[in-house]
Amino acid sequence: MKNIPKPNQPLVTHIYTADPSAHVFEGKIYIYPSHDFEHDGPSNDNGDQYLMEDYHVLSMDNFESPVVDHGQALHLKDIPWASKQLWAPDAARKHDTYYLYFPARDHEGIFRIGVATSSSPAGPFKPQPNYIEGSFSIDPAVFVDDDQRAYMYFGGLWGGQLEKWQTGSFLPDADGPAGDQPALGPRVALLSEDMLEFASSPQEISIVDEQGKPILAGDEDRRYFEGPWMHKYNGKYYLSYSTGSTHKLVYAVGDSPIGPFTFKGTILTPVIGWTTHHSIIQFEDKWYLFYHDCSLSNGVNHKRCIKYTELKYNEDGTIQTIDPYK
Repeated sequence: MKNIPKPNQPLVTHIYTADPSAHVFEGKIYIYPSHDFEHDGPSNDNGDQYLMEDYHVLSMDNFESPVVDHGQALHLKDIPWASKQLWAPDAARKHDTYYLYFPARDHEGIFRIGVATSSSPAGPFKPQPNYIEGSFSIDPAVFVDDDQRAYMYFGGLWGGQLEKWQTGSFLPDADGPAGDQPALGPRVALLSEDMLEFASSPQEISIVDEQGKPILAGDEDRRYFEGPWMHKYNGKYYLSYSTGSTHKLVYAVGDSPIGPFTFKGTILTPVIGWTTHHSIIQFEDKWYLFYHDCSLSNGVNHKRCIKYTELKYNEDGTIQTIDPYK
């Protein structure tokens, strides 16, 4: 009997997986995770423990069917501009082409974002020869709105280098804002019609509280850290993200895909291991959260596993907070 995944349990156990970007393509659920592997290197706030070299694509016909690993979809050695660290990816579809977006360090050690294409959601994917001009940092997430305009959200602090780009140029010694100053927000850029370039310069997204005041850098329960995701529910835009050091997934809501967004609350309480990373999809008549933790490795933060659980809304559009261990 094939293993049928259960909520809040690892979707696969034959490899370590993290950062699940889930999508519904061709009536099935496709998941684009990063791929952790074992090593004896250092573990630090710069993310040196995350040395991922390739991507696997996973799929499920539905939540009562087994998970299929379609094998290696893209490898570091096939990306001319990249030197190491294929971190959290995302995927999108337009017309008959599938796009895999991914961060990696270039040959100068600076994170950039690349794109690869395929005629199949399962890959394999063929990378473009160069990274997206004007891209930087990590965690690309692509949202295609109802009008078919596509937006990329991206950015991560610390190892993701977002604070190094506050002037528009890479400053290797730059620090983030002081705790009493507005927190850095993720970046958003409109994608070109062919989905391969930026059609607009990246701009910072504003995340504010209920009084319209910016979330501050010292507000670690609410401030942006990494892992943006965008979805739409009842005409509203939901920006969700990881808080980083407080290990939460939280969300803010707006009337436009580029913000501003008003902070609303917590989606997922802390998991085993370091920060989590997620995606949110609708499949048939329900909504689901995909996330990761380190339960498969008993807390080793570079040996993670992806999971899913149902996500529910209240009548006012707020999201019910999920405890992954209840």
